[in-house]
Amino acid sequence: MDRYLRNRIYLSNCEQQKLKNFSIVIAGSGIGSNIAECALRTGFEKICVIDGDLIEDSNLNRQNYTEDQIGTSKATALYERLKSINANAEISFINEFISIDNMPETGRYNAGINALDYTDKAPQIFDKSCFNSGIPVLHPYNVGWGGLVTVLPPDGPPLESIEKSSNFNEVDVVEYAASYQRYWQKPQIWLEEVINQYKHEELTLPPPQLAIGSWYVAAMCTHLLVKIATGRFYKKFPDFYLSSLFQEEDHGKDSILK
Repeated sequence: MDRYLRNRIYLSNCEQQKLKNFSIVIAGSGIGSNIAECALRTGFEKICVIDGDLIEDSNLNRQNYTEDQIGTSKATALYERLKSINANAEISFINEFISIDNMPETGRYNAGINALDYTDKAPQIFDKSCFNSGIPVLHPYNVGWGGLVTVLPPDGPPLESIEKSSNFNEVDVVEYAASYQRYWQKPQIWLEEVINQYKHEELTLPPPQLAIGSWYVAAMCTHLLVKIATGRFYKKFPDFYLSSLFQEEDHGKDSILK
């Protein structure tokens, strides 16, 4: 256990063993690349990564890849990265996109990470497979200066229960979280401003994201996986976790206004 010696006090030997035997399937290796490494270094040694995408230059501002890997398979590159960290870990990968006709068996895993882009129905397909397998699925979102994560239990409502239109995507989830916070008098002004500016951009572009958000989310997801693996309490959708240092500034603004 020398590898995890510095995990002591935070995690007992028994809990560390639970992490080692807890299997995770990560759909999407964009932000999933950050989550996978954080989880592996914490002690999760059974990880499968699914993605058919290639690494692009625009990924390097936030995803766990390097220049020499541009043009190569994300799933393969991430597999090699994880094996270079822990050669004895049970790491596997599927270099394919998820679809109705191509959905890997999720029943062999203990939890899923849905890090898929909402460019098609793949996120919903993955969620449904996890629900049918009776496992929770985490939805991570990079919100630039922070992270947003919600956990969907197999017996709970689907993420689309908050959708306002047929063109449901990750921005809808972020808007939902921002609206929820404002309703409960905890407005995230910084996040509302980002959403507003993005929705008024002249060009049709993917949402802005930062490396800060990717690593925030990686830490949050890994902590949640620890909670799930060790039987600790965690909030479930429609509740969520939102964390950012900008929350301090918003609190300051509220204090000044009052």
